[in-house]
Amino acid sequence: MNNKLYKGMKVGVFQVLTDMENGDPAVVAKHAEDLGFSSYWAPEHTVIPEGSADDYPGKEPGGSTPEYLFKMPDPLIALSRASATTSTIELGTGITLLPERNPITTAKEMASLDHYSGGRFLLGIGAGWNKPECEVLGGDFEHRWTQTKENIAVMKALWTGEYVEHHGKYYDFPRLICKPKPARHPHPPILLGSIGTPLVFKRVAQWGDGWLPFCADPQEIVDGRAELNSYAAEFGRDPKSLDITLFAPDGLFRTRADLDNAAESSANGIVLWLQAKDAKSILEELSQLADDIF
Repeated sequence: MNNKLYKGMKVGVFQVLTDMENGDPAVVAKHAEDLGFSSYWAPEHTVIPEGSADDYPGKEPGGSTPEYLFKMPDPLIALSRASATTSTIELGTGITLLPERNPITTAKEMASLDHYSGGRFLLGIGAGWNKPECEVLGGDFEHRWTQTKENIAVMKALWTGEYVEHHGKYYDFPRLICKPKPARHPHPPILLGSIGTPLVFKRVAQWGDGWLPFCADPQEIVDGRAELNSYAAEFGRDPKSLDITLFAPDGLFRTRADLDNAAESSANGIVLWLQAKDAKSILEELSQLADDIF
């Protein structure tokens, strides 16, 4: 089945726990594809150092930290399972934390996923909020976006499939080659996640391909599009080439009225957070969402 649109806007789904108990991504993504959803997304937290989850931005005031934060499987493996059973749905990281990853091995893994999926990988990225997690995995938390920018530069160079070398602040290596190349040319779309930082617009226009805002107010999309257009002109980019995909918070943008507001905000797409807690229920939720939306 071809992917469906809602008033010109792509609609994807996000599964916060891509494990067997909560829904095998090979099954969930296939069902989403069959129903006409455009994309399927998986999150990342490799480790949670003891005590560090207290600062989780998604925690309710006065509430406990959600259990899913401690149980996330690796997103690239989850998306690889999904790619094996699907053929059209795009497969995105929502988001992957690049300061915590080695760019050489990550470039290899992501190019392999894009290669096997036929060019369906979407690279949603962020720099993270958890300082102990970032640092235990080799990240420079205080300068994590500087490190992220260099990480991306390394991967873009490696994805050419030619011999390249790099001598930077965080990564240093002699001439080497890394294949396979991604199926999508020149590389998978790089979408920058953000929670309230105005610096994201300059970063997207300078070295990204799109903005992946986690927000509840469509007016943020309207204002953000204006900022992106301004920076696109500064860096010689075509504003229309910069994607905006709204990453909906848990429980939001699930009515037609809310989706209308998102579509009118100039978002190119929206990703809905699946709320069901078990494999059977998540498939039922997908079916109900498709009936309501499409």
